[in-house]
Amino acid sequence: MLMLFVIIHSIVSLGLIFAILLHSGKGAGLSSAFGGGIPSALGGTGVIEKNLDRITIVLSIAFGMTSVILIFLA
Repeated sequence: MLMLFVIIHSIVSLGLIFAILLHSGKGAGLSSAFGGGIPSALGGTGVIEKNLDRITIVLSIAFGMTSVILIFLA
């Protein structure tokens, strides 16, 4: 059981790192490499950023939950 949650926690951790790196900061982040650099009139970058925000929030909640579960299992 412990090993299962360690594997899930590791996958969630890598996903969270990747999602955070995709966010565009003050400059053009890595999200511009995946279509985030397209002007709003052509692409709808607001939708991309919203979905990326949602993914990051879900991954951060999952990271917190797996952290608490691992504390109780250890």
